[in-house]
Amino acid sequence: MPDTPAAGPRLLAPAQVADLLGIDVGEVISLIEEGRLVGMRVGSPARWRVDEASVASYLDDQAEEARRMALWRQSNAASFPELWGTGAVRNPD
Repeated sequence: MPDTPAAGPRLLAPAQVADLLGIDVGEVISLIEEGRLVGMRVGSPARWRVDEASVASYLDDQAEEARRMALWRQSNAASFPELWGTGAVRNPD
């Protein structure tokens, strides 16, 4: 039997999450309420705590959304000949 207890989820205070994400504490609470971050109220008096893994997942989701938006903008700027590979190229690089 191991001497140390099994590591559970690491919980962060909303202020720590706000510092990591560069946003306001109120925005962190809003992300919890929207379900975009996993949070729970613990202790007495109850205070919000955020699962660290959900912060990493949120950042991954934000990066994927930014990647998709960049591709969308590129596709809107491309001309049909560029996409099909025939005809004149409207905006050469």
